[in-house]
Amino acid sequence: MYDNFSADYDRFVNWDERLAFEMPFIENVVKQVRSRKNPPLDILDTACGTGMHAVALAKQGHKVSAADLFPEMIYKSHHNAHEANVELQLVKAGLGDMARTFGRERFDLVMCLGNSLPHLLTFAELADSLRDFAACLRPGGMVLIQNRNFDAVMSKKQRWMDPQPHREGDAEWLFQRFYDFEPDGLIRFNIVTLKRFGVSSWQASVTDTRLRPQLRAELEQTTLRAGFNELQLFGSMKGEPFSPAASGNLILTAYKE
Repeated sequence: MYDNFSADYDRFVNWDERLAFEMPFIENVVKQVRSRKNPPLDILDTACGTGMHAVALAKQGHKVSAADLFPEMIYKSHHNAHEANVELQLVKAGLGDMARTFGRERFDLVMCLGNSLPHLLTFAELADSLRDFAACLRPGGMVLIQNRNFDAVMSKKQRWMDPQPHREGDAEWLFQRFYDFEPDGLIRFNIVTLKRFGVSSWQASVTDTRLRPQLRAELEQTTLRAGFNELQLFGSMKGEPFSPAASGNLILTAYKE
């Protein structure tokens, strides 16, 4: 899905709005970690997509590494880092391969944002990835995870998400996301891309991938078993308390023991 979608990913995400909303929360997380060591931090952004969170943190003077499984996303991340005049260590690597790729006990903060962790389709892969995050962190380091709130998605069968529009000159895009709930308990995540120039007819394309809905209880318990403590849960990057019934996101922070 993501190699095919990489060309439109930065059109799909309104980065000005998203970073304006999310970075104050991330900066507060950085301050919590920084209180345990001197700045700047060594930060790893896993499943980094087009690298925009990594770029924003590098602009603040942190030493940032980033990884993604998909070569086209790494290519776009290089481009975005160059445009922002910052340096990132960018590597093609998937979840579960961070310690092997970057080394053990190297980072102060490991991030897994954008609902990336649910792309792991088995419990074993989830447990391995969380242990891998712990292996990458120095003692006292922190993990930051941003998932959809699948407790609400699964209980209410929340299928549709808000459409995302984008314009460049006379070109227009409209992205529509929705879920299919499959018999094996997994979810098929679909993105329909509509594109047109001027008043011409819309051209449509569809891409999809599968997700495993990670519920609050499983994610909490697996994070603790992976060697983390002092877990905190939030309902969004605004920082409000997590509500299984009402929150849009499940944000988790925890320290390595």
